Amino acid sequence: MEKFRVLFQHFQSSSESVMNGICLLLAAVTIKLYSSFDFNCPCLARYNALYGLGLLLTPPLALFLCGLLANRQSVLMVEEWRRPVGHRRKDPGIIRYMCSSVLQRALAAPLVWILLALLDGKCFVCAFSSSVDPEKFLDFANMTPSQVQLFLAKVPCKEDELVRDSPARKAVSRYLRCLSQAIGWSITLLLIILAFLGRCLRPCFDQTVFLQRRYWSNYVDLEQKLFDETCCEHARDFAHRCVLHFFANMQSEMRARGLRRDTADRDPEPPVTPGPQDGLDGGGSGKAHLRAVCSREQVDRLLSTWYSSKPPLDLLASPGIWGGRGGLNHRALTVAPGNRLSQHTDV
Repeated sequence: MEKFRVLFQHFQSSSESVMNGICLLLAAVTIKLYSSFDFNCPCLARYNALYGLGLLLTPPLALFLCGLLANRQSVLMVEEWRRPVGHRRKDPGIIRYMCSSVLQRALAAPLVWILLALLDGKCFVCAFSSSVDPEKFLDFANMTPSQVQLFLAKVPCKEDELVRDSPARKAVSRYLRCLSQAIGWSITLLLIILAFLGRCLRPCFDQTVFLQRRYWSNYVDLEQKLFDETCCEHARDFAHRCVLHFFANMQSEMRARGLRRDTADRDPEPPVTPGPQDGLDGGGSGKAHLRAVCSREQVDRLLSTWYSSKPPLDLLASPGIWGGRGGLNHRALTVAPGNRLSQHTDV
């Protein structure tokens, strides 16, 4: 149980580990789907190739799209590519790194399906049975061209009366299945060689650019997560204060109209609405920058500023560098005692 907890915490803290886990899960689902799929070739000259190639390529396309949807970095990559430059320049290298990472993970499940289909050979036999050269087989010498085409179209259906127990059907099916497996094993060997070369040769090159792009790729992901969490925290705090303010006003109105005479002696003082500096949990220092945004116009302006003009990645720069052109400067913050914020905070 302790090992499972450590593993779960690792996956939860690492975005790349989560994506790798999703990638492995899609690959396992792909194997299960293919093993449970009932393959039935139409055995018609016009539709064999369409059905076989469709079954070979359409599920991988669907799995590829599922891999893109499940990968959070695909959305971040598009947002980073499309966002306005603002006060933060865009690095094409980071976008290329994220694109490469997304494609590598999204292509895992489709490649598993294609390799399984090629090694099994049913789709390949169905798709190319009508395209086999009859001259390679002696059994077709006494057949007319129309009979040959009809016979080849029936090759995937071994229970059909026309090709049942026919040595020619077995020969064609064996030939296509061997060719399909040869292509499948060749692709597998090529992928293994490419992965081996990539793993072995990568340390031979300068790792500085790779480390920088990996760092900033993770930074973009974490920054967006923290921004969403901060927005949720502010929305909860803002809603809580609005509700308390509403009930405080309603209580004052009821007292003014004489509707609370029965409880006037027991509750002579109306509840105090928490001000911008009063925290929900008693600690105001951690949320002072959130409570400073206290109107809908400020929130809309803040969200618009975050999208159109993200702050520069310079923590030592003066806050007024980017806050004056559309940011939100809150110069009238009253910080609780012990708070480290000695000047106004730009949100």
